[in-house]
Amino acid sequence: MQTSTAQVQQDPSRYRILTGDRPTGPLHLGHYFGTLQNRVRLQRLGVELFVVIPDYQVLTDRDTADRPAERAEELVLDYLAAGIDPERATIFTHSAVPALNQLMLPFLSLVSVAELQRNPTVKDEIVHSRQNSVSGLMLTYPVHQAADILSCKGNLVPVGRDQLPHLETARTIARRFNERYGAAVFTEPEALLSDAPLLLGTDGGKMSKSRGNAIALGMDEDHTARLIRGAKTDTERRIGYDPEQRPEVSSLLLLAALCEGGEPQKIAEEIGDGGSAALKRRVTEAVNECFRPIRARRAEFAADRAHLRAVLRAGNERANACADTTLAEVRQVMGMR
Repeated sequence: MQTSTAQVQQDPSRYRILTGDRPTGPLHLGHYFGTLQNRVRLQRLGVELFVVIPDYQVLTDRDTADRPAERAEELVLDYLAAGIDPERATIFTHSAVPALNQLMLPFLSLVSVAELQRNPTVKDEIVHSRQNSVSGLMLTYPVHQAADILSCKGNLVPVGRDQLPHLETARTIARRFNERYGAAVFTEPEALLSDAPLLLGTDGGKMSKSRGNAIALGMDEDHTARLIRGAKTDTERRIGYDPEQRPEVSSLLLLAALCEGGEPQKIAEEIGDGGSAALKRRVTEAVNECFRPIRARRAEFAADRAHLRAVLRAGNERANACADTTLAEVRQVMGMR
């Protein structure tokens, strides 16, 4: 089941959102326009926001987690710079909330191996895994996410269409738990479908933290300019917006439009026969102007690492209290108390 942004705007106080990012590298412009900007908007509307940093889940497609504590702090830094208010949002790490993993056991009993193997998102992640063979954690990844969502009684999850199968697993677990134990413990979480724009990386491929083709939020202006100058375009002199036939040029136009608050078609007309050099200059100016205040805030927060850790400690305490309450309720209806 899906919820529209209009419905959220009508009564934001009835929604509790669970969202998050794996700590595998710095957040980039794709994250900002795809999720961060919307999280801030929803928080300002009055939606209760839980933001999980799923450090354990890094192991789903990697042998080890690389500097998890350091990377978690970097995510907090990006969140605060983007405008997430830690006084109103609960920012926490998965590993600091033991109840999440205790919820995994009864949840796993509610889904079959065949159902997990059929999950199209899991299939795709296995195909694109960086490992020669995947662990059992990859197969149970949707159940991990269900525990994150249901531990805080989240009832709304912002997702792209490719993540809907994961959310359906959480809905199935919530429904089956209630049916098996005859108690309305969980509400089936609904999807808030993302209409996030698709931004390509500077190499023309999918923008990714691990591919070195993304402009990080914390990147300085000179580094940003160098990456954009090296971005893949095409040989046509006249600049035009055509995502199907000219994806790389169109992605750069879209990025400029998002930063300027305009339309990519209009920007293409203004550049005209200026070619890729003029396009890249326009994009560089737009990105650096748009993110200058965010980067300034990020630098201020980065100077006080103790504050970042305090934000995480406070968020972990709130998340633990919430998850412990949920786990106690689960154990109660299961007859384990």
